[in-house]
Amino acid sequence: MRSIWNGAISFGLVSIPIKLVNATESRSVSFRQIHTEDGGRVRYKKVCELDGEEVPQAEIGKAYEDADGTMIPITEEDLASLPLPTAKTIEIVAFVPAGDIDPLQMDAAYYLSANGVPAAKPYTLLREALKRSEKVAVAKYALRGRERLGMLRVVDDVIAMHGLLWPDEIRAPEGVAPENPVSVRDAELDLADALMATLGEVDMSTLHDDYRTAVEEMIAAKAEGGEGVAPPTTGEEPGGGQVIDLMAALENSVRAAKEARGEQEEGKGEAEVTPLKPRAARAPKATDAKKSTSKTAAKKTAAPARKSTAKTATKKTTAKGTATKSTATKKTAAKKTTAKKATPRKRTA
Repeated sequence: MRSIWNGAISFGLVSIPIKLVNATESRSVSFRQIHTEDGGRVRYKKVCELDGEEVPQAEIGKAYEDADGTMIPITEEDLASLPLPTAKTIEIVAFVPAGDIDPLQMDAAYYLSANGVPAAKPYTLLREALKRSEKVAVAKYALRGRERLGMLRVVDDVIAMHGLLWPDEIRAPEGVAPENPVSVRDAELDLADALMATLGEVDMSTLHDDYRTAVEEMIAAKAEGGEGVAPPTTGEEPGGGQVIDLMAALENSVRAAKEARGEQEEGKGEAEVTPLKPRAARAPKATDAKKSTSKTAAKKTAAPARKSTAKTATKKTTAKGTATKSTATKKTAAKKTTAKKATPRKRTA
């Protein structure tokens, strides 16, 4: 790997010559700007605002723009004359636990390579000291015209350095958290824990950029004269601005994660979900009062019912008596009619 900076690590009175090598690389697909009418490349030209002429790179310098718009020229000689002790040195200033470094400060990463055979011994000494102490080194160094902050740690058998942002470059998260207070139930936390346990861990080396792969496939298809790659058929967009049932979403997520991992719903090692707790029982006094009230109401309701039953019985009795009288009257009338029919009529001479 090609080094981008040569210098030395200052470890007390020990100086370790090193080379700085980029530890990361960008694999994103880059695009060019073209004229959509004819496909020609669109390039930027550096033009002077005063005379409108294009300026070659050799005639371009640096300047600081003042508040009133005045340009103050700054030459490389001006910058080189500044007292910068870390110009060619990574100066270790402290050793601290790795947990003391805020991940928000992490920036670019580099590998530090021992520069030459004499540097191998002190390089190995610093590496083993970092391993045994289980600490990281905080250092200052200069790169690309400015002083920077760095963190040295051991990766395998190599000393790596992470560029760090200065503490005053980290913005406070004001106005980022939800403004309205939100309470989370234990049952929701239990489901969130179950989802985390179901998803489990992942081998970071297996993760890859699916979007970049899709872009490369699309470019290859178009280069062969095709129409590109058909867009995948996906379901509804996540979120969608709709109000969701958090509990249902968590339960469905746990179920989907289990299905994706091919696990059974019931089995050993499965995350347990704590069921919802029943509602607290009401106060005994209030319950007794309600029971007493309901009994009283029942008694009041029962009394009219008895009266109604008595009235109904009276009506039935009266109806029976009336029916009996009616039957007796009909029988008497029938007897009289029969008697009349039996009496012979007198003949007239």
